[in-house]
Amino acid sequence: MIIVDYIYNEYILFYYQKKVSATKEKRLKMKLNDHLFFYPENGILDCNTYVIKDQKAMIVDVGLDKYLPLKVNAMEKDGINPHKIDIIANTHLHMDHAWSNEDFKNKYGSKIEIAPVQKQFYDVSVRQTSQFFGMDPVDFQEDGLLPTPINLGTIEIEVIPTPGHSPDSVCFYCGQIKALLCGDLIFEQNTGRPDLPGGDWEQLKQSVEDVSKLDIDLILPGHMNIISGKKNVKKNFDFLMNNIF
Repeated sequence: MIIVDYIYNEYILFYYQKKVSATKEKRLKMKLNDHLFFYPENGILDCNTYVIKDQKAMIVDVGLDKYLPLKVNAMEKDGINPHKIDIIANTHLHMDHAWSNEDFKNKYGSKIEIAPVQKQFYDVSVRQTSQFFGMDPVDFQEDGLLPTPINLGTIEIEVIPTPGHSPDSVCFYCGQIKALLCGDLIFEQNTGRPDLPGGDWEQLKQSVEDVSKLDIDLILPGHMNIISGKKNVKKNFDFLMNNIF
């Protein structure tokens, strides 16, 4: 019951609505472009996972350990060698996003790097939020702090603090490919909930307003569908500002 309540409350959205068919459709195409790969969530306490690949490679939000082998298998089918992923990063440190950090690091030799704000609020997002749902926290040890921008070669990634859903939330913005990896800040016609430990409604609204000013063709959220195309991105921002806030 605790896990079921977590899933319903964490995402606000109907998590399993058309889940199986939607996931099968997404899996037909993992590669979004030459630098960006998408691996959709597989079930309870998992999240969407992304790989940004250039001269160096970074994986964002590895998700639940139970589903890690499935995602690694999909990566390998896309020609991604997990041993050559340099950085493990997270949009925020809630358990459904960061559970497999240590597992991936230990198996493939990647380094866990977190944003300074994530180090500052580690206890809130990892421990207090898990305890909020009556679950044991899944701790990990970072290897360093993320710079901004993150330089992967020809691709540079801006790390943007976007508190609201959690105090440690960040977005990863790739200007060259106009992509925003936004975690649980923005969903299709919804946002992440702001009532977990450290969350704040006004900060959430401000964070959404801030990223809406970026030049975005792809919104890559932590759960459910990606939003593709400048027109659809603008439509989604307009919906949030007119109906959610």
